[in-house]
Amino acid sequence: MDNASYVMLTRMSGLRRELQVVAHNIANSATTGYRKEGVLFSEYVVGMGQTEPSVSMALGNTRQTIQIQGALSQTNGRFDFAVEGDGFFQLETAQGPRLTRAGLFTPNAAGELVNPDGHRLLDLGGGPIFVPPDARDVSLARDGTLSADGAPIGQVGVFAPADPVTMTRAAGTLFAVEGEVIPVEAPQILQGFLEDSNVDPMLEMSRMIDVQRAYERGQSLMQREDERIKGVIQTLGR
Repeated sequence: MDNASYVMLTRMSGLRRELQVVAHNIANSATTGYRKEGVLFSEYVVGMGQTEPSVSMALGNTRQTIQIQGALSQTNGRFDFAVEGDGFFQLETAQGPRLTRAGLFTPNAAGELVNPDGHRLLDLGGGPIFVPPDARDVSLARDGTLSADGAPIGQVGVFAPADPVTMTRAAGTLFAVEGEVIPVEAPQILQGFLEDSNVDPMLEMSRMIDVQRAYERGQSLMQREDERIKGVIQTLGR
């Protein structure tokens, strides 16, 4: 296989990954708190020796999470929370603490606030948040202070990674942080709201069409290059 074919294959491999990412974004366009992803392309230069020019290839092997805030939808649910601005809720999972923007919670049998997967919501000190089962009125202040019947019972924690580069998608709307997480100063939390996905389905569909066309052009170039090589071989073999 010649250099032109290698270059085209690396480009098509990256475009294939981008198609998968776009399809995943579209599938999660209605998922609460979802952050869309993109693919970063980088240049990989291979030296061919002193007598041959180097070969430049495009690699699309890095996913980038787009942290633009989604729209806030009012639900009036007393355990529906949304972070306005920077920061994430912190959940306790079997794999360790995870960050999320999906603020749909309910009390479990023990009275602890959990997400739909049963992961406990953590307070500012890293402990679970307990809501008395007989509480008639539960209110949340914008700074995260949670009160039951007028008495404070805890403060919902809002955290962010000390180094954003250390945050990676773990699963769905959950993010893992390899380094330190720190509390966000002056957090803004809304009660009775949920953050929508930040995916624009129309833009992602348009993007998918563009990537598909680019992939098809690559296939066409590969086919023409293969025919050219066959023609050269047939000519030399005469």
